[in-house]
Amino acid sequence: MRHKVLKISLLLLLVQLAGCASLGVQPWERDLLAKDEMALDAEGVDLALDDHIYFSKEATSGGRAFAGGGCGCN
Repeated sequence: MRHKVLKISLLLLLVQLAGCASLGVQPWERDLLAKDEMALDAEGVDLALDDHIYFSKEATSGGRAFAGGGCGCN
């Protein structure tokens, strides 16, 4: 029984290690990631809304671009 459990554990470990074999972006995939739609700040309306929320909650000038005051209560 113990030998069987050891084999199963080893098999599971090998399967998990094989899942991490191809990390990263391949050169032929970089053109898709370079598109404007893939940028973290692609939507101007979302950025303006986020800036307003940060400005209102943290009482800072400049929104998320600058550190500042605010009590930290939400």
